[in-house]
Amino acid sequence: MTLSGDTLQQTARYTAAALGEVSNGRPFAPHLDVWKVRDKVFLIITEDDPDQQIITVKADPHNGDALRRDYDTITPGNYLNKQHWISVSPGPGITKRFIESLVQDSYDLASGRHVEERS
Repeated sequence: MTLSGDTLQQTARYTAAALGEVSNGRPFAPHLDVWKVRDKVFLIITEDDPDQQIITVKADPHNGDALRRDYDTITPGNYLNKQHWISVSPGPGITKRFIESLVQDSYDLASGRHVEERS
């Protein structure tokens, strides 16, 4: 089932809040809810436009390319490096489980866990 924008953003918040060593605030602008792990950004929730309810997450460049190709509502990341970040809005295939996975993957990339697991 495709999520609404509100549910997409709330799912991202709940997922991020359940992870370890996480902080959140609005260091860049009042409309950007920024989530960090060990002082590194892994999730931005854009709250100023009800017609564009998106989240922006860190993504491996190859995975990000594939996601942008496979999902019409995944675009290069707003505000950040377009190679390493993706923005996600509601659309076909954007489910709760998918958002949880994207947030977890972004957290792992930002925290360095993906590097530790490969070692």
